[in-house]
Amino acid sequence: MILAAGCVLWRPAPSGQGVEIALVHRPKYGDWSHPKGKLKSGESIEECAVREVQEETGHSCALGPRLPTARYLANGRPKVVTYWSARALGGSFTPSTEVDRMAWLPPEEARSRLTQPRDRELLDAMLTSTS
Repeated sequence: MILAAGCVLWRPAPSGQGVEIALVHRPKYGDWSHPKGKLKSGESIEECAVREVQEETGHSCALGPRLPTARYLANGRPKVVTYWSARALGGSFTPSTEVDRMAWLPPEEARSRLTQPRDRELLDAMLTSTS
């Protein structure tokens, strides 16, 4: 089984109205998703989530409420991804071979850009947990 963690990363919208959601684009898969990645040896699931946000978005974050856990097959192997809502604390994005683009979007735009339906469910859960 593959164990992983990630976050629905958010920040207050610059307008002062609502929030913006960070999405990452992975060129290997051609998809838009929430930042996430595999657990390293000796790392807690929370440490993994924070590290993956930092690595994929360049932003530090504060974990908030736990969100639903995603379970699916990845290349024929079961994968379990634990998610949190996380507030961005600052940083800047630098493109890499793993993540070549990042976008801060209002929730409805994020919803339409997300590739996987399970990621839309996480977005809904995050919005419910912070309202």
